[in-house]
Amino acid sequence: MFAGRLTQATLRALDWLAAKTLSPDDAPAHQRTGRRGEEDAYFYLRRRGYTIIARNYRSPLHRGELDLVGWDQDVLCFIEVKTRTAHDFKPAEAAVDRDKQRELSLVARDFLRLMPPSCQWRFDVLAVYYERGQRRPSFELFQNAFSASYNHGFANSY
Repeated sequence: MFAGRLTQATLRALDWLAAKTLSPDDAPAHQRTGRRGEEDAYFYLRRRGYTIIARNYRSPLHRGELDLVGWDQDVLCFIEVKTRTAHDFKPAEAAVDRDKQRELSLVARDFLRLMPPSCQWRFDVLAVYYERGQRRPSFELFQNAFSASYNHGFANSY
């Protein structure tokens, strides 16, 4: 546990140093917040026992990306990270609508082609909130957040 916190502190220090020495990040604020959320999500899931094996996985066959892919014990998890700066608006997990689920399912199917056929898997959604005045983000993990069964023949095409 200490090694993970040390690694996280080191990465934050390097990010701070890069921000001070490199040219400014021209990305919009919401993209910077999203990247920060994915970084914090990675460490949060590690503390919960997940073994992360891929970050920002893209398939050459379909658009979209899997934010994080990792093992939760013997189940492969495709984790969509949604980051918000407040709870005031639509909840972060609500942003994973039918279209987003379909996009994630197609990329996940391509990833599953690299895995043994008997691999158990699921989709998780992790909401990361950076509330004003809070030192650390809060997290809400929705395991098995949606199923790919609506996607015509997902199981059969794998």
